[in-house]
Amino acid sequence: MWSVDRVSGVTLVLLALGVSWEARKLPVGTLYNPGPGYMPTLLAIILGALGIVIVVLGGDSVAFRSLDWGEGKHALAILGTCAFAALALERIGYRLTTLVILVVLLGVVERKRPLLVGILSLALSLGSYYVFHNLLRVQLPRGPWDF
Repeated sequence: MWSVDRVSGVTLVLLALGVSWEARKLPVGTLYNPGPGYMPTLLAIILGALGIVIVVLGGDSVAFRSLDWGEGKHALAILGTCAFAALALERIGYRLTTLVILVVLLGVVERKRPLLVGILSLALSLGSYYVFHNLLRVQLPRGPWDF
């Protein structure tokens, strides 16, 4: 019987295999001189091992067919905003992408008050940019208007 835990474990194993497949194109290096493929490969191995543990030990959880998909619309909205972020980040920049995502998630999906959505979206998009760019020195995409 396919339980929720077993489906989750198999999903993690498949994700680990996908990451491993993509990471094989990068040089792994050594423990003392790791290459760009070292961490993705290491994390994929850990994720795959934990997925196998979940599959083996997860037989007592709720049956997968008994799940209620009441939060399915929220999950699709989050998945859609992630896809938007992947496509828009380089094109319109970090701040605008983050602003749009927060407005959609807070205003459209969660239906919060417009003033709260505006304040939170601006504060989080500009504040997180400041922290990453100025304090942590992470180069983030600026977009076509240098914003």
